[in-house]
Amino acid sequence: MAIIAILGTMDTKGDEHGYVAQLIRARGHQTLVIDVGTDQPPRLEPAISREEVAQIGGLDLAGLMARRDRGECVAAMGQAAAVVLAQLQAAGKIDGVISLGGGGGTSICTTAMRALPLGFPKVMVSTLASGNTAQYVGVKDIVMMPAIVDVAGLNRISRTILGRAAGAICGMVETEIPAGEDRPIIVASMFGNTTQCVQMAKSTLEEAGFEVLVFHATGTGGRAMESLVEAGMTAGVLDITTTEWADELVGGVLGAGHTRLDAAGKTATPAIVTPGCLDMVNFGARDSVPAKFDGRVFYQHNPQVTLMRTNAAECAELGRILAEKVNAYRGPVSVLLPLRAISVISAPGQPFYLPEADAALFGAIRQHLRPGIPLVEVDCEINAPEFAAACAQALLGHLAK
Repeated sequence: MAIIAILGTMDTKGDEHGYVAQLIRARGHQTLVIDVGTDQPPRLEPAISREEVAQIGGLDLAGLMARRDRGECVAAMGQAAAVVLAQLQAAGKIDGVISLGGGGGTSICTTAMRALPLGFPKVMVSTLASGNTAQYVGVKDIVMMPAIVDVAGLNRISRTILGRAAGAICGMVETEIPAGEDRPIIVASMFGNTTQCVQMAKSTLEEAGFEVLVFHATGTGGRAMESLVEAGMTAGVLDITTTEWADELVGGVLGAGHTRLDAAGKTATPAIVTPGCLDMVNFGARDSVPAKFDGRVFYQHNPQVTLMRTNAAECAELGRILAEKVNAYRGPVSVLLPLRAISVISAPGQPFYLPEADAALFGAIRQHLRPGIPLVEVDCEINAPEFAAACAQALLGHLAK
């Protein structure tokens, strides 16, 4: 029998949460109702009241409610609920969490859910689930289920959706995950243009006894990888594809934020870093590229993805950023440069072949990288077997230390 947290604004969505709680209890599980409403009295009696949530989260609830600023209430209660859920989970007092909500409830409850570890069951039934959910899910495994109709009473549609949601969270907590072989984890960053390199390095690392998790460098992938490293779950970082920094700097659509490349430094995790795919900035379809980039070199990766070649000035700045990020690393780290191409399409004869841009990138890395950090220059393309081997062996060397 599991304990499932029922988290929500029990003043406006109390009846609906009560219905879900009833279905969960009918499956033989316990429920723990947590109220994060800030308007009217709760319609569903909570086990943890809004006052207790506020106290645990360090909020002045009376002052917050007196100001009647809904946006402030939503943000504050989300942060407080995150503290509550994290404490309950750490103490083993809950086994899963489910919530139902519109805009405000979704914001509060997914903020709280993002404080929970990967693998912990989390279900959010939301009126916003059919759109862009990146701001709610972040890099966590929150299951967002479309509410179809508003969460505003029980009817033939809502009863079905909420019933399926109750079944989903029950199924999650009831499912036992088979134990696997617990090998030390290495995380790797990959793009289509660096796939061969990562796959060859991955094979070498797996033969050495590591489990390699590959993340697609699409913004979300980079953030997810960083979060895993920051959580202390990884033995090493194979950061072959740092392309997200090109989007972050130039204004593409796949940036991973200004903290990309920070986690390994903060945690002293052994790492290797290369400038893989810093030759490209990602946009959507060709007509989505901002007019200010007219005249630049483009490559149509597919009908939905347009790549733009970084120029020498951008590459020089990217080289400085990469070097200064690595300079902050407290653990063993090496930087490796594939001198003939940093992606498939920047090799001689390919659409993004621009030697002056690569020279600016490499020159900036050499100039700004602090003494003492190994800089390995390999006279080949990034997907050459010798470069993949150099990356894998450099990381294994750091791990051996």
